[in-house]
Amino acid sequence: MTTARADIHIDDAGIRVTTWSFDEAGAATGQHVHEYDYVVIPVTGGTFTVTEADGTTREMTQRVGSPYRGSAGTDHDVRSTSVASFVEVELKT
Repeated sequence: MTTARADIHIDDAGIRVTTWSFDEAGAATGQHVHEYDYVVIPVTGGTFTVTEADGTTREMTQRVGSPYRGSAGTDHDVRSTSVASFVEVELKT
């Protein structure tokens, strides 16, 4: 398994901005819990397999430039099915 690359651009008292790059199919974030509410902005679009904390999986499709939000406490692993990238903005306040 290849690990997705996380490049943090801003990390201050209010927000954290990270670009997640999946450089090949099968790259994954690894299981993690979101500490803050967040917004994802897809850069390339793509499809992903999301594995929840209880082991269930679901397919997710990101569309270029179509943001969506997530909630603090979300516990999952995100695995790409192709090369892809997105920006994640975590809202600390």
